[in-house]
Amino acid sequence: MTRPRVLMAVIAALLLAYAFAPAPVTTTGSGTGAASGPPTEAEPGTVLSVGVDGPPLQLAADLFPPAGKAFVGVMTDKGPYDFTAVDRFATAARHEPQVLLFGVGWESGTFDRTLFDRIRDRGMLPMVGWEPWDYHVDTAARKQKKLTDRQIDRLRSTQPTYRLSRIAGGGFDSYLRSWAEGVKSLGYPVAIRFAHEMNGSWYPWCETVNGNRPGEYVEAWRHVHDVFERAGATNVIWVWSPNARWSKTTANLAQLYPGDDYVDWVGATGYYGTGAWSRYWNFDAIFGPTIAEIRTFSRRPLVVTETGASDAGGRKAEWIRETFRSLPKHRDVIGLIWFEVDKEVDWRIVSSRAVSTAFAQSVAAPRYDVRWSPDLLPRTDLDG
Repeated sequence: MTRPRVLMAVIAALLLAYAFAPAPVTTTGSGTGAASGPPTEAEPGTVLSVGVDGPPLQLAADLFPPAGKAFVGVMTDKGPYDFTAVDRFATAARHEPQVLLFGVGWESGTFDRTLFDRIRDRGMLPMVGWEPWDYHVDTAARKQKKLTDRQIDRLRSTQPTYRLSRIAGGGFDSYLRSWAEGVKSLGYPVAIRFAHEMNGSWYPWCETVNGNRPGEYVEAWRHVHDVFERAGATNVIWVWSPNARWSKTTANLAQLYPGDDYVDWVGATGYYGTGAWSRYWNFDAIFGPTIAEIRTFSRRPLVVTETGASDAGGRKAEWIRETFRSLPKHRDVIGLIWFEVDKEVDWRIVSSRAVSTAFAQSVAAPRYDVRWSPDLLPRTDLDG
């Protein structure tokens, strides 16, 4: 679903042709033309006749999210395998999420249509965090209690099988094609967040580890994208999502960006209450510099693909309220996905009544009154 400007230009041309095309008529027995009746308002997706010899015209579908709106999504520990945590989140938020993010590792992640259909049937856009690695390495490392976080990162990021050069060189093409054909068969939009947080050092697809070299991340991304394109899997929303810049030494994001022709949504991950943001940092302090940097090289809409807050300092509810007050200032931010998981820190909104109340009251604003359905096209342009 890249190249939205071309799509919109085609739609505009068709609409212009329709505007000047002769109106449909009925022919009476005397051969004189008579109007077929008063015009009716067409719903999006309605097929209209464009003259006697012209092809039918299908009006453009509505966009997700609509202009001036932003969606609220969720990521849980079990994703589409068990919706219990999603239901608890929706109850606490008094708001149904429109996107569900779940992770799939390449080592064992064969395409499974049922996972996507389960999400669709719940009225949510499926977004898969597609991760080229063996996550069992991470699991095994964490069981070694004496290891520091840095040592765990070093172990899990060293996986030569998943070097970027192998991906770009076609080493996984059979696997990629199996997913491309599967996603194509769905017939509705699916978001793929491929190889996220690439500007860090804790995943084997980061350029600073695992024997990877500068420029190989972009090469790998474009190769994966092109395999899907050749398979006709044009229903993919490609989501590029670095970690929010945590220091001035963080890698230059422009060097890791595949280009707007290969990306539909840009994103960022950031949390209050851990690492560089252990002391109180508001939304703008955490995400502002990264959003500003992305805007120097991309005009794609932005999604906060992962965020959450710790209550270690007793300010979790405050951070949530302040975040949702800040979001309307960022008109290019079209969505936020909350990390509803108790992992190392309890990031969930169900962690306390004060937190869930703060979240529920925040997302009750009209800006977040959004619905998703399979017939909606993703908003992929800031001007669209």
